[in-house]
Amino acid sequence: MSIDPRAEVEYRYRLALQHLGRAERMYRMGDWPSTVRFAQLAIENFTKSLIAIFEIPTWSHDPSNQLMRLREKFPKHMVHDVEELANITREVAPEHGRSTYGEPSRGLTPDDVYNERHVLEILSKAKRARNIVKRMLKEMKVYP
Repeated sequence: MSIDPRAEVEYRYRLALQHLGRAERMYRMGDWPSTVRFAQLAIENFTKSLIAIFEIPTWSHDPSNQLMRLREKFPKHMVHDVEELANITREVAPEHGRSTYGEPSRGLTPDDVYNERHVLEILSKAKRARNIVKRMLKEMKVYP
């Protein structure tokens, strides 16, 4: 299977924006686990949109290592942004499982795990990821 890098970048970026929009809608509805789930997916796919510039993104919910491995391919002045995005991605990746299953070993469902403060923090990280990636893609003249 061949991949068109620009098409994959665009697809991942649009997918991430859609997930972020869902996260914001779920937040307004007070659905904390769904807010976190979609915010995590947004961050994951924003990261994968940068990875797709150079190679096919992994199926992992934590593509931070793949992004870090590629950081030298980005312009030098963007390396700090790449590292920040990788850190956000790594930090939030475990929320994929927690927002779906809770913490079974502690008998906690996803509704038991989250409070509004925690949810707002993750949603803020998703917006930060969007801002980093949007600026980088535009500056690299990749998308939009």
